[in-house]
Amino acid sequence: MVDFAFPLEELEYFLLIFARITAFMFTAPFYSQNNVPRMLKVALSAFISFLLYEAIMPHEYVVYDTLLGYTVYILKETVTGLVIGFSANVAMQISAFAGQIVDTDIGFSMSAQMDPVTQQNTTVTGYLYQYVFLLLFMVTGLHRYLLQALGETFTLIPVGKTVFELQAFYDGLLGFMADYIMIGFRIALPVFAVILIVNCMLGVMAKIAPQMNMFAVGIQIKSMAGLIVLYVTVSIMPHAADIIFLQMKTNIATFVKAMMP
Repeated sequence: MVDFAFPLEELEYFLLIFARITAFMFTAPFYSQNNVPRMLKVALSAFISFLLYEAIMPHEYVVYDTLLGYTVYILKETVTGLVIGFSANVAMQISAFAGQIVDTDIGFSMSAQMDPVTQQNTTVTGYLYQYVFLLLFMVTGLHRYLLQALGETFTLIPVGKTVFELQAFYDGLLGFMADYIMIGFRIALPVFAVILIVNCMLGVMAKIAPQMNMFAVGIQIKSMAGLIVLYVTVSIMPHAADIIFLQMKTNIATFVKAMMP
């Protein structure tokens, strides 16, 4: 007869790992998308948790006196997974920010609509950037890198030993916001520069021929110029994706360091 008995401490240890992995799956890029079934997320979390449970040796059990004490450990592991996944996910939002800048310049911002996958109000170019970068995210194997990085966090942040350094979180978030704006403008810079030149030309034409309706003419010219620039600069998308992915890795490293004991 097969003996399925196991110590209660082992179950508690597995559930702590499962809490961190599940929280990560519901916040990390690609894995957290709404078109991924929730049952699949939970099943994948359980499978990865079992692999890590077998890989992490020896098991350092948490010590607590009451149910409330164990609940605190569960909440700490959940927050740890949420922070790691969120730190990677916010870097992917740079693409939507760059798309909003481009669409504002070329006049497509009025065509914004709700994206059912991300549950965000996204513009046309924002859609383009998001899905191109997501495709490059998959092609470059960064989804596997995220799982490997998550596994490494159990070495850097042992189960139940998470420490939240608020000052480190604040410094990391402040640094990311500065990089967020800078990277977004770098991606949208070609369109921004061309539209700036077009606006200067339209201003000169308005002085030379004031009888022309520059508003009606300008909308068509800026839209056409913006689409041409997007077509010409499509080859730089992999380089822009490299910048975003590097920022994603930096975010993960920064926030993991802020939680290390």
